[in-house]
Amino acid sequence: MFRFLHAFKGVKYYLFVSFILWTSILVPKFALAQTDSLKANNLKEIKITQKRSSLQNLSPTPLQILNGTALKKLNSLSVADAIRYFSGVQLKDYGGIGGLKTINVRSMGTNHTAVFYDGVQLGNAQNGQVDLGKFSLDNIEEISLYSGQKSELLMPAKAFASASSLYLKSIVPTFEANQNRNFRIALKTGSFGLIDPSVTYNQRLNHKLSVSLNAELINANGKYKYRYTNSVYDTTVVRHNADIFAKRIEGGLYGTTADSSIWQLKLYNYNSERGVPGAIVANRFEFPQRQWDDNFFVQSSYQNNFNKKLQFLVNAKYAYDFTRYLDPERVSLSGALDNRYAHQELYLSFASQYHLTKYWDLSLSTDYTFQKLDANLENFAYPERQTGLIAFATKLSWQRFSIQGNILTTLVADRVKNNSPAGDKAEYTPTLMASWQPFAKDNLRLRAFYKSIFRMPTFNDLYYTFIGNSKLNPEYTTQYDFGFTYSKSFERKRLTNISIQADAYYSAVRDKIIAIPTLTLFRWTMVNLGKVEVKGLETNIQSNWVIDQVQVIAKANYTYERALDVTPRSEVFGQQIPYIPINSGSITFGVDYKNFGFNYSYIYTGERYSQKANIPVNYVEPWYTHDLALRYSFTVAKINYSIATEMNNVFNQYYDVVLNYPMPGRNFRITLITKFN
Repeated sequence: MFRFLHAFKGVKYYLFVSFILWTSILVPKFALAQTDSLKANNLKEIKITQKRSSLQNLSPTPLQILNGTALKKLNSLSVADAIRYFSGVQLKDYGGIGGLKTINVRSMGTNHTAVFYDGVQLGNAQNGQVDLGKFSLDNIEEISLYSGQKSELLMPAKAFASASSLYLKSIVPTFEANQNRNFRIALKTGSFGLIDPSVTYNQRLNHKLSVSLNAELINANGKYKYRYTNSVYDTTVVRHNADIFAKRIEGGLYGTTADSSIWQLKLYNYNSERGVPGAIVANRFEFPQRQWDDNFFVQSSYQNNFNKKLQFLVNAKYAYDFTRYLDPERVSLSGALDNRYAHQELYLSFASQYHLTKYWDLSLSTDYTFQKLDANLENFAYPERQTGLIAFATKLSWQRFSIQGNILTTLVADRVKNNSPAGDKAEYTPTLMASWQPFAKDNLRLRAFYKSIFRMPTFNDLYYTFIGNSKLNPEYTTQYDFGFTYSKSFERKRLTNISIQADAYYSAVRDKIIAIPTLTLFRWTMVNLGKVEVKGLETNIQSNWVIDQVQVIAKANYTYERALDVTPRSEVFGQQIPYIPINSGSITFGVDYKNFGFNYSYIYTGERYSQKANIPVNYVEPWYTHDLALRYSFTVAKINYSIATEMNNVFNQYYDVVLNYPMPGRNFRITLITKFN
């Protein structure tokens, strides 16, 4: 690979050459396809009828899905609440409605999980983390988690570029016959002073164009009781500075064309002010720190289906994220600490898939991302990053066997105004996946995948004043997975369907980025020191029952995981890394009878350690919660109403997900929803 003469020119040149090579191959076929499409007299809208359960069975990588029906039944307010029911997931939750919530899949670290919203990744070059507590379930239709990556070929190059992927799909407007508009108004209220109204308006402009608008307001004082214990006394205290006031509005424009192409345009804005609840140590219970967030993005997507052989997918996005952090307790000559960050991102993607033969498909995806970060910090680096991704993938599919592979090229170039930039990076990472049905009459499938990938150090890792280290290497991961899926349906039986997924996996992370102290304990720096090996087992079981007029769905997830620090010459060699339980799982049980619905859920997280050393002083006790929900729906004068009551943490267990950040005890929530034309 040639060395860049200039990073920006190098990335553009490489992307340009790859684009020309690909289009020179496909343009003749594109023209023929377009001609064929113009000859067609009747063009019908494409409808996807494949069930989600079959997608899970056919996927060569572990796939977990919560769709609209299942999401409604869970006691969940945000996306972070819902993903707790996935296996192999650790959710870092700092407590309360407004606390930071991030996902960690299979113990590889938060930065190794990409989060996509309507097919486009949510980027954060500053710290690499996506706060899932910001994303309400009010406008979410489906949440899906892939360990590894999707098996689809027509997708952006970014979808190939992470160890795991979380996809959030917003609700697309639908209309009944002779209906051109509909409304949905919802109100949630409950413990901690929660007031959460939302409204959705959908309008069909014509038979090929519709618009949707969704707005939500969240206000809560965040005051909840928790238990505080030290060597002197055991008491109950009220949590302070966990309040939040947030506004979210998003709009979408959805269209189809005469040649069955589909497109959409989405605008999104989230604005909040919240307290930053601190760690409860040394008898300190109140904190004055505040944080303001203003997140905006506009994105568009266009997928063109000219014929069965050739497809294109184009994505574009601009995002602006502003964060302000105020700490009145940290005062210097210039006043109280008042840090302000502004992150901007421009993203362009072009993907294409060509159906070469009945069994063979090819695809090429090319992405370009420009990111920059501004801040009011002294001696700030003002970094800019350009990233080029090129993914070439191929897939061979037969009725009972499929194999897929891809190679991803990653080109990264950083520039800074102050200090030294990180060197330009050029990496090549492969992935191989396979799925096999060994018996023709049995819906048992074996699956396996190998994936090598890495994550770039964030701007904070590289350039944060006095802490960043511009000489950091990327964090590399290698994944191996072998598992099976099995499903069976029964006719005229009370048990109508049962499905099982189980996977054994091994992952290794090298050049792990960690913070260590320098000459004093008051100044730290980032270095590549860590190595982690993860060995685990995931199981997911679901059964559906019909007993007269009663429908029952029962699910159970379990994860066994050993995530060990294997850094050479480490004092904690062979010990479990912080906050990773060996055993964890969940159970959900739902019953529907006529207009009534009942749901019970149970979540268990085993013992963990808060620091690297697995010693008694760092021991964190296991925790579990029981949640209940009851729903009732009815119709009056062609207006649909529903009411749901929830009781969370029924037995009022006091626990910490992150040590010294107490979680709420027993709490309640009521949801009222009305839908009308």
